[in-house]
Amino acid sequence: MDFEIPIGVAFTDALVSQSFFLLIASILFLTLKYYQPTEGNFFYLRIWSLLLAAGATAGSYEILKFRFEPNVHYTQFLYDSLTIRFLFQVLMVGMVTVLLWLVNFHRQDKSLNERKQMLEDAAKDAELYNLRQQLQPHFLFNSLNSISALAGSKPELARSMIQQLSEFLRHTLNKDDKQLVSLKEELYQLNLYLQIEKVRFGHRLLTSVQTDPKCEDLLLPVLVLQPLVENAIKFGLYDTLHEVLIAVSANCNEGKLVVEITNPFDPASSKAAAGTGFGLASIRRRLYLIYARNDLVETIVQDNLYIARITIPQ
Repeated sequence: MDFEIPIGVAFTDALVSQSFFLLIASILFLTLKYYQPTEGNFFYLRIWSLLLAAGATAGSYEILKFRFEPNVHYTQFLYDSLTIRFLFQVLMVGMVTVLLWLVNFHRQDKSLNERKQMLEDAAKDAELYNLRQQLQPHFLFNSLNSISALAGSKPELARSMIQQLSEFLRHTLNKDDKQLVSLKEELYQLNLYLQIEKVRFGHRLLTSVQTDPKCEDLLLPVLVLQPLVENAIKFGLYDTLHEVLIAVSANCNEGKLVVEITNPFDPASSKAAAGTGFGLASIRRRLYLIYARNDLVETIVQDNLYIARITIPQ
């Protein structure tokens, strides 16, 4: 339909109308940036949108009327199209309102999820730290009791044990900010622990550590082997006066590091057969928190051997 309106007038009409639309879109953007309505408050947002649409229609009408007042044909057309202009502004403002609300809702939801994830990570780190800290007191009490027992009868051994304990604790503290360490580092720490235990148990404790050299740089949770070896010593030596071999072996294949700790036990001892204890329970929990898997710890009984096997994904 030809309204016989000059192209220049039509262009000015469009420019003024769209300028007002951009203005109210900016106002809506600022509104929703600082005010995100809840389900019960959408009524106020709709009223605000209608007021903005009405204001934009009235403002553009007054400016265009003032600019082209001598053009009676155009000013009559402007007046006759007020309803259409208002409805068009309502439609456009509604679309912009919904779009901006969705964008801001998505942004806030993303921020909420990020904060939730940070909170979960902090809780997980706190639990991991707590699990690690629980492993130390039991070992320290045993070591200090042994030092106390040796201080009178074998002072040289007591001094040696104090030095080894000091070295062990120094390395433990240096790893407090680490979640994962290389197998080589973990075995060095484990060797310090075993040296202390050998002072406690003397010739009764024999150890064997065998690893594939290509696995030395693979990562595993810090201090994950000590409670397993402590568990093996407990259930391997406590029920016998003979020499006991605690064996540690590590192999890697298909993107996994597999570590086994083996100790002998008496099948007649229910304590040994059921001896998963705090050590294995804490390791299961730690590995689940880090890798989100419950199948990384296995216990196997073969003849008179008890095997604890952990699998660490790489």
